[in-house]
Amino acid sequence: MIFDKFSARSARAWAASVLGAALLTACLGNSSPTASQAPAPARPGSAAPAPAAQATSAGFQDCRQFFAAGQPPAVAAQPKLRDLCYDAFAILHNGNTRTPMFVAQRMNRSLVDDADEKRTNKFFADARLPRAERAELNDYKGSGYSRGHMAPAADMPTAQAMAQSFSLANMVPQSVKQNSGPWARIEKDTRHYASRAQGDVFIITGPVYEGQPATVGDNHVAVPSYLYKLVYDASTNRAWAHWQANRDDARVSKPISYAELVQRTGIDFLPGVHPQ
Repeated sequence: MIFDKFSARSARAWAASVLGAALLTACLGNSSPTASQAPAPARPGSAAPAPAAQATSAGFQDCRQFFAAGQPPAVAAQPKLRDLCYDAFAILHNGNTRTPMFVAQRMNRSLVDDADEKRTNKFFADARLPRAERAELNDYKGSGYSRGHMAPAADMPTAQAMAQSFSLANMVPQSVKQNSGPWARIEKDTRHYASRAQGDVFIITGPVYEGQPATVGDNHVAVPSYLYKLVYDASTNRAWAHWQANRDDARVSKPISYAELVQRTGIDFLPGVHPQ
């Protein structure tokens, strides 16, 4: 995926504010922002990206290739929603929970074949997000939760995309056993399916909160009650979703239908298509 590049000066400023490494951030820039789109990572002293002012189906102008028919999920406008484009995924970030609302990917046989990069484990706070709306590294320390990827590191087709997947904007506080056990199996099975599909497979992953969620860290990062992973095969027009409690005793169970996922979350994830 090709995005606008930073100038050397911008890349150095962004890297200093995030990881101190210019390689990761050289490709995180977006083109000029719309009302609901996050711009390139902010230089010191510059304005943060504007929150979404409309339904998010109007956003993500620089990375619509990650959505079926180029249409992002239709989510009603609310404060502190910001869309972020990366090399291999797109995030709608919720500054109220300091976690993603959803993370979108496009996978196919070729991209899965390329996904053999060495894991970096260099987590970082995304400086494009205002400090008051994002998680920081210290929030997860001693919390008892994993920094759970929504777009898995193992899905990433390049070293740069792999490094970007460790943005805390791509994380939720996740049960350690669930993350490394049944959820990892779902991620692996999804990659396997995409490697055998006849065309593009679109994946949307995110958290669901019930009631007043528990939080971790000084920034009160919300702990999800459930996680979902929607899989849509564009070549067959079939869609299904994995739904799993964010608990140590979670088990892999039969997927639910797309209609059931929409009912449970209130989000129209595939507004541009009519899946079976």
